[in-house]
Amino acid sequence: MARVRLDHVTKRFGAVEAVHDVSLEVADEEFLVLLGPSGCGKTTMLRMIAGLEDLSEGHIFIDGRDVSDVAPKDRDIAMVFQDYALYPHMTVYDNLAFGLKLRRTSRKEIDVRVHRAAEMLGLTELLQRKPKALSGGQRQRVALGRAVVREPKVFLMDEPLSNLDA
Repeated sequence: MARVRLDHVTKRFGAVEAVHDVSLEVADEEFLVLLGPSGCGKTTMLRMIAGLEDLSEGHIFIDGRDVSDVAPKDRDIAMVFQDYALYPHMTVYDNLAFGLKLRRTSRKEIDVRVHRAAEMLGLTELLQRKPKALSGGQRQRVALGRAVVREPKVFLMDEPLSNLDA
């Protein structure tokens, strides 16, 4: 895990200021929860940290490195959304392994990481099932598992536990 620091981060959409001058620091291995009403900028803030949304002002640092202008793929961040985004034609195993295959991780390492995540999330018995054969909570755990197997520096979760039955 890594330290994340936001320094006077602001995001505007035209005349609307969605995020206003936010500064905060999240320590290594610390878990931070953003609470607030719909439309207050929580998801926008996560998207800026992930690099999916440009900043209007300010800077974002990961382990002391300014990543404000770094492409999302180069930030070493895994983000889990409320929408599971699972591939319906793939098994649980293949859904968990998909991102690692794209990164050309060795088959042996993929197998180790997938089985480790499956054990951690109670998915071992479900590895050969397809998403349509899973409950909402099981699908949610597969989505979390896809982030876990990556072993990123930073995990971002946008309402990831809304359907969790674990």
